[in-house]
Amino acid sequence: MSTTLAPDAAPPAGLAQPSPPLLTPGRQRLVAVIVASALFMQNLDGTVIATALPAMARAFHEDPVHMNVALTAYLFAVAVFIPASGWMADKFGTRNVFRIAIAVFTLGSVLCGRADALWFLVVSRVIQGLGGAMMLPVGRLVLLRSVPKDRLIAAMAWVTIPALVGPVIGPPIGGLIVTYFSWNWIFDINVPIGVLGFTLVSLFIIDVREPDPGRFDFGGLALTGAALAGFMGVLELAGRGLVAPWVVAGLALVCAVASTLYVRRCRRQTRNLLDLSLLRLPTFAVSVCAGSLFRIGIGATPFLLPMMIQVGFGRSPAQSGMITFASAAGAIGMKPATQWVLRRFGFRTTLAVNALACSVALGACAFFRPSWPLAAIYAVLVGSGMMRSLQFTAYNSVAYAEVPRARMSAATTFYSALQQVSLTIGIPVSAGVLQLARVAGHHGMPTDHDFGLAFLAVAGISALAAPASLLLPRGAGAEMSGYTGANG
Repeated sequence: MSTTLAPDAAPPAGLAQPSPPLLTPGRQRLVAVIVASALFMQNLDGTVIATALPAMARAFHEDPVHMNVALTAYLFAVAVFIPASGWMADKFGTRNVFRIAIAVFTLGSVLCGRADALWFLVVSRVIQGLGGAMMLPVGRLVLLRSVPKDRLIAAMAWVTIPALVGPVIGPPIGGLIVTYFSWNWIFDINVPIGVLGFTLVSLFIIDVREPDPGRFDFGGLALTGAALAGFMGVLELAGRGLVAPWVVAGLALVCAVASTLYVRRCRRQTRNLLDLSLLRLPTFAVSVCAGSLFRIGIGATPFLLPMMIQVGFGRSPAQSGMITFASAAGAIGMKPATQWVLRRFGFRTTLAVNALACSVALGACAFFRPSWPLAAIYAVLVGSGMMRSLQFTAYNSVAYAEVPRARMSAATTFYSALQQVSLTIGIPVSAGVLQLARVAGHHGMPTDHDFGLAFLAVAGISALAAPASLLLPRGAGAEMSGYTGANG
């Protein structure tokens, strides 16, 4: 069954814009769970590989710190190709694009499991990223176009709760597989999940598309890709001594030139892969900027925490997995209370106070030591996971408070791209700080102190999200949250 929606462009004067079909509450939950099955696969994969990185480093005869490229390669590919997801969904239909995305991600998983060198793994992770780039924004777009704003927080919760199961079971499963079997198996568990997701999408997702999405902006994709490639190259290589300084300077120049050319391109044409005019909406702009700062710190955690427990503490992958899952468990526990917190305190206060609290909890990880009681480590990680869950749900909801329904495709593409970029930044930043600390201390392998400095660095970046969130209007998103204290 195919459903046609109104285009992003405004309708001619005097004509009412057709409203997209709203799903029934039962259908909303079904679609949300199907979308979540894809997110489950992505999150399971990310947490499993993070636990397995030290073992993979030994198999490839690589420095464990340099294995961060296996994480950034995936996130980078997602960030580069997300801008194309909105147009592809409008052109070919959400159901078709979603199915292809799951199939490509599953294929990439199979290739990752057959990797025998770091370069092979990186290429396979990029293929995974091609699929992942389509899954999250297209799935989110289905809900944004089909759910009224006053029910958006609940719909987002239905999406994120099942998806959070992946990070809960991922570290223990990954740790057990790596410790008692082979790291190659961690990628094969995606295959049955991918087959199930492909089948459910084929049966239950409606084929939403635009009648006239326009021509694809190949020039825009090339410029955004070049800008991101240059930026990530600088983060990965600066201060590492892996290449000559002029190479890093050249990458910085590529980033600056490509970014400038893209901004000029946006001013000359009305349809762009990343619609910069959305930043004129205060709630969207603050959610993008503050949320990006927050995610830089949080994005470093899947790399730093398992590495610290295994390399710094000398624990096995299985023991590491049984510790790192705690933050995801806390995230699930927070979901039922999210709506109440936002209704009671509003988006502005919640985001500002909670960002600071999350940063303190992230900084507390810097003081973890092998002698710490497990109960104390669990308490920090569970509390951090609860606060992080609240923050993500709030940012992901209030970002669309002022976005007209006709511009949801552009908004979800832009927001998803920046979300992935910020998560990607945290990994090379933390790896760079870790490398500098190790070199300065003349350590062959990173020590507890080195990991602590890396945690403090990314926690400081995340803390900047607190004052940035205060730029939201006091009653921002009240239609979504039910907050009534804006005039109090």
